[in-house]
Formats: sequence, structure tokens, C-alpha cells
Amino acid sequence: MSGEARLMWDEDVTKYNFGPGHPMDPVRLTLTMRLVEAFALPKRIDVAAAPPAGDSTLGLVHRPEYVQAVRLASREPWEADPRRGLGTEDTPAFEGMHEVSALIAGQSLAGAEAIWRGEIQHAVNFAGGLHHAMPAAASGFCVYNDAALAIARLLELGARRVAYLDTDVHHGDGVQETFWDDPRVLTISLHEHPRTLFPGTGRPEETGGDDAPGSAVNLALPAGTSDEEWLRALHAVVPELLADFGPEVIVSQHGADTHFEDPLAHLTLSLDAQRAAAHACHAWAHEHASGRWLPLGGGGYAVVDVVPRLWTHLVGIAAHAPVAPSEEVPEEWRRFVHTLTQRPGPHRMTDGRVPRWQDWAAGYDPGNAVDQAILATRQAVYPLRGLLP
Repeated sequence: MSGEARLMWDEDVTKYNFGPGHPMDPVRLTLTMRLVEAFALPKRIDVAAAPPAGDSTLGLVHRPEYVQAVRLASREPWEADPRRGLGTEDTPAFEGMHEVSALIAGQSLAGAEAIWRGEIQHAVNFAGGLHHAMPAAASGFCVYNDAALAIARLLELGARRVAYLDTDVHHGDGVQETFWDDPRVLTISLHEHPRTLFPGTGRPEETGGDDAPGSAVNLALPAGTSDEEWLRALHAVVPELLADFGPEVIVSQHGADTHFEDPLAHLTLSLDAQRAAAHACHAWAHEHASGRWLPLGGGGYAVVDVVPRLWTHLVGIAAHAPVAPSEEVPEEWRRFVHTLTQRPGPHRMTDGRVPRWQDWAAGYDPGNAVDQAILATRQAVYPLRGLLP
């Protein structure tokens, strides 16, 4: 391995635009890239663009009739088929939808291919992480599932074990569905409990199909879960499972919507806890997967204050040039934010918290709802993998 890292970026990914008033505002991508540049991170990480995914590659996950439906809706949005999740309130159709969705997927695919070929260790696509898209339907703002496509491509290239870790506030249902019966893929999702949040799936008893028992792991956390308990949950489950599974590549999804400012969900993480999770994923990639790591973006709807800072931290971590939380946000970026959005930008790369958590080995509190959730997941999955809960 060269030890280098790559940021997958094409300005045209900002055309992934569902229109005015939609939460998935592409300004979050523009602001992130400008903040990455303001910290001079392109000097520390190769920036490259890849072509859109073609139909045969999209077919690794998505059914041909669905791809054709997306193409039709892309040319004639008024013909979008809501039975395929297109033209809905969540996922409105727009001109060029197929092209930009395939472009985003192409960035994740190219990153995965470069990692597998040994050209680089890490590849970041913060425009990706569109984890809700199903094989035959759009869902939850997601048209093509770039995370699932990247994993499928790794398997096609010869990978025998790929771990997918989803830290978005929403369940990573599309990736889980795609690999439900594939023991070569371990999907782990930490998310708000489905009784209070879309998509209504991701309970601990969802553990994989008959051909892959224990390959799906779901940690459903109660609304209001904050830094210490969320990080306790992450570390109570993920390291043991990765050590047992032995992945050759780790694909991680870093939705910013777990943050306390996010308008669409109910967890209360700080930027500092989110940054700690990105550092942990990086460390686990080096510990368990020879450094092979494909981190992706995902949800996140506090598009000025949260998303750009988190994903800039993610790029810095992947570049082995992490941005210190104490760093001031560059003034030129804050001026750019105001010009573009008429809103003030944040002043520092921190929310002022110091992430701490108590290890699971320190003891279980039966009266704590998060501990109950952790135990439910361990009891559901660990015995299927030959581990003690």
C-alpha cells in the first residue's frame, strides 16, 4: 500500500438537488468542500473525480427496471413512479436525477476500487452515504445506494469480508436489505430507535437472513441519547464484532444528523462525539482491515453549523492531518457562508465538549435505557456469531 488517501470530489455532485425547501440542501456539499480547502487539506490528500456509474455497475445492486424508471423520471419528472419511491415528498424527481445520482455512486465505487487495488488506504466521498435506496426503489432522499454498490464492487473484485458501519441517526436499511443473506458482509447500524424515527426498521432482532445469521447488527438507541452514552454503545459492540469478523475493508457512513442541532431527529450528540466516532473508525480500519477504509457522508440537515465541520474533520482524519477541535474556522470561509446563505458560520471546529465514555466492561446498569439497548443487541447477535453476550 502507498499509504496515501484520496478525496473523491466532482463539483457536479452539488446538482443532487430536490428543490427549494427540501432538507437535503446541496449547499452542505459546497460548504464542506470550501471548508476543506480553507484548511488546505487538498495539500494533504489527493483530490480526484471519477465517472458516473454505468448501468451494468448499478446493476450490482439495483434492478434494471428501477434504473430505467430513474432515467425516465430524470428526463420527464412528471412521469416519476411513486411505486418506485420516485416523485414522492421525500424523494422528488428532478431533471438530471439519474446522471448526478450515478455520479455520486461513481465516486464511492472508484474509491473502493482504488483501495482494493492498493493504490491508497483511505478514500472519502462525503457526497455519498445514500444508505436508504433499495434495489428496486428510492427511499429517504436516496436514489442509488452508493454504499451498497461500493461493497458489491469490492466483493466482485474478490473481497471475502467487508464490514459496513453506519453511524447516521437513521437505520442503514438499504445496505442491510442488499446484503441480508450474504455472510461476506457484516452490517452494523447505530441509530435512533425505529419507534420514533424513519425508516421504522433496525430493531436488535433483525440479525440477517437464513444464509447469514448474525450478519446484521442493529443498535437502536432511545431519543435523547447524548455523547457519553452513544460512544459507550459504539464501543460496547463494534470492536468485538470487527475483531471476530476480520474484515478486509471497512466502509463507514458518517451522517451528521445525530447532532443536537439537526432538525429531523432526536439524538443529542455534539460535533466532538461525532469526530471521536470518525477517529474510532479510522483506528479500527488500521487495526482490523490493513488500513482499508472508505468513509462516506450521509444525512445531516444543519447544513451550515454542523455538516461542513464534521465532514471536514472526516477528511482531515482520512488524510492523517486531523483538524484540531480548538482550531478557529477560517474567516474567509465564514465570509463565503454569509455570502452564499446570508447566515453566520460557526467560529470553531468544536462544540466545546470532551468526549468520554465508560467501557461496557465496567458494568451494566439495568435501569439505564441505553444499557438496555446495548444488551438487547449483544444478546440478539453475539450467540449467532459464537460470542458471549
